[in-house]
Amino acid sequence: MGRYLFFDPILSVDSSISCASCHSPLNAFAHNDHALSHGIGDSVLKRNAPALFNLAWQPSFMWDGSIHRLYAQPVVPIENKREMGSSLKEVMLRLNRSEFYRKQLRLVFGKANWDTDVLLLALEAFQLSLISADSKYDQVQRGEKGVILTQQEQNGYQLYRQKCSSCHREPLFSDFSFQRNYLVGNVMGDLGRYEVTGLVGDSFRFKVPSLRNLKYTLPYMHDGRFNSLSSVMRHYNSLGELNGVSMHLTDNEQRDLIAFLLTLSGEEFVRNKNYHFPKERIMD
Repeated sequence: MGRYLFFDPILSVDSSISCASCHSPLNAFAHNDHALSHGIGDSVLKRNAPALFNLAWQPSFMWDGSIHRLYAQPVVPIENKREMGSSLKEVMLRLNRSEFYRKQLRLVFGKANWDTDVLLLALEAFQLSLISADSKYDQVQRGEKGVILTQQEQNGYQLYRQKCSSCHREPLFSDFSFQRNYLVGNVMGDLGRYEVTGLVGDSFRFKVPSLRNLKYTLPYMHDGRFNSLSSVMRHYNSLGELNGVSMHLTDNEQRDLIAFLLTLSGEEFVRNKNYHFPKERIMD
């Protein structure tokens, strides 16, 4: 049921936007059409849509950590005037008018009428099912026969452990803290975590994203300003030092690190048909 809802534009005020509009399964539930996400009427939002996977292990959601329960997260885009522009009340009216969704409700919950709790539980259940844990890295960690890191990937792994692992911890490849990436000048005036806490020290801090599935989740960073991992490398290299760690990498070291990072991408995840548009669903 949550899968049906995730791909259904019935959640938006003009039936033009679904959750999947900004979270495509082929992009590891991120998107690459725009640097900044677009909402109803092609309105431009202020952040790049984050990828969705391994959500059960994340303590907060959104780039600024403003949501602490995955159950509650869909309320934000549904009721944001520039994202989906609808309301929970309107969505309930639509779902209760739908013969398909009323049938689904009876089958799954044994209830006659939709309510907000059912909607949020269903969307939460689908998102919790989005598990990405079968990349080359994972296969090596499990000791699968015949799967080993190349010498370049092994070199990159050592560099990752030296330069990146303090914030991007294995095996989720993030500690989900809020850090400065030293990118300012976003035309949308995004102050990051500060907008949630009001603490000056949280200015321009954003949630540390997972390094998994980078092959599919470009453009990178909270504002999608980088279209390649090489550009990300050059940015961090330009800082000289970050959190007490020297960021100076030679061109060869950058290539080695990128080679390792690509081993964290799981093709099985983006090609899993259970996560794709439910073709059996006929919109009504």
